[in-house]
Amino acid sequence: MGATVKDMVDNSIKENEFVIFGKSWCPYCKRAKAIMEDLTDQLMYIDIDKTDKESEIQAYLHQLNGQGTVPHVYIRQKFIGGCSDLQAIPGAKLKEMVKGSKAKA
Repeated sequence: MGATVKDMVDNSIKENEFVIFGKSWCPYCKRAKAIMEDLTDQLMYIDIDKTDKESEIQAYLHQLNGQGTVPHVYIRQKFIGGCSDLQAIPGAKLKEMVKGSKAKA
C-alpha cells in the first residue's frame, strides 16, 4: 500500500468535517450520502471505485476501522460506521453532531 493512499485518506478525514468513502453503485452509500447532504453542504463524498486505487483505499479503511464494507462515514474526524450506523443515530442527535458547521437550516 502506497503512502499516497494513506495520505489521501488521512488528509480527507483531517481536512473535512464530513466525509464518506463509498462506491458509485452502492445503494447504502447513496443513502448515507443523501442523509448527510440533507444536513450539510460541507460533505466530501469520495467514490473509491472511480479511482485507480480502489482496493488499496478499501484495504486501508478496513485497517483503520475494522469495517470491510462501504460506506465509511466520518463526522468531524470520528468514524461513525456505515449506513445502518448512521441511520441508527436519532435525527436530533445527528443534527446536533452536524451543528456548529454550515449545516442546512
